[in-house]
Order: sequence, then C-alpha cells, then structure tokens
Amino acid sequence: MTVFLIGFMGAGKTTLGKKLAPKLQCTFVDVDHLLEQREGMAIKNIITTHGEPYFRQKESETLRSLEIENKIISTGGGTPCFYDNMAWMNAHGITLFLNVSEKAIYSRLKTVDREQRPLLRGLDDEGLRLFIHDKLRERRPFYEQAQLSLDPISAPLNDVADKIRNYIR
Repeated sequence: MTVFLIGFMGAGKTTLGKKLAPKLQCTFVDVDHLLEQREGMAIKNIITTHGEPYFRQKESETLRSLEIENKIISTGGGTPCFYDNMAWMNAHGITLFLNVSEKAIYSRLKTVDREQRPLLRGLDDEGLRLFIHDKLRERRPFYEQAQLSLDPISAPLNDVADKIRNYIR
C-alpha cells in the first residue's frame, strides 16, 4: 500500500501521516524532510540559495526516487502542482487530499514563524489571509485530482484508515 498525503501547508499532512502509518502497517516518509537531508540544508535555504524552480525540480526528483511500497508519504503543499507529480502519484498509489478550510489553515499558519517558510516571509496577518486564499484557489484544481478527499479535523484517525482500506478493496 502506498498513500500520498497532499494538501495546503498547515493541513496536517505530516501530523496525520505519522499517526496513520502504524494503523496501516506502513512506514512514514516526509518528502520535505528527505529533500533537506539530501541537499544538506533546510527548504528555506534551498529556495533562498537556488530559487524555487530548483527546489521544485529537486522535490519532484526526491518524490520519484522513493521506495514507495508500504509507505505513507507526506508531500509538500505545492508538490502536486508541478511537473506531472499529481498524475505520477495517482499512477503509483492512493492520493489523499487533506481538504482543510481556509479558516483552519489561517488559524494554524498565523502562529508559525513565517520567516522559516519562504512563501510566507514578510506577510502580515492580512497578507497571510490573502496568500492562503489565492494559493488555495490556484492549487485546488491539482488537489481535487486526488482519489480520496477528507477534512482530517473532523475525521477520526480510524475513519481515515478505514476510508483508505475501503478504497483499496
């Protein structure tokens, strides 16, 4: 079983993935974390040093280089939107869109250190709200290509695991 978790930053992909992996007897992998290990620097530094196009290329290469069998894979928020990553993930596993509301995403992201997230750097609260609205509208067509969709805030973990198991059957 291979499950790709997709959704906007702050949707809870990593948090859910870590909890879901043992329930589905899989190993958890975070693409961003693996990319940071391979590049020897944080995502923010990769983007600052090499630019976003370089980062997106390396992100796609990292995704496709994974041993994906029996994995729950947390992707970056933009991963499905570049190259043909979404089609690739749909062809190689189950894609699960964590469909979290703008309000919930804003509530989560307003408390993070925005300087640590290159796309949020320099945004005040209103700028953050506008960024989330615009980026989510831009990315939603990619996210909606997922085979499964749910709001992890309102779905208990066992329900999420059952939904994935039922999809496989």
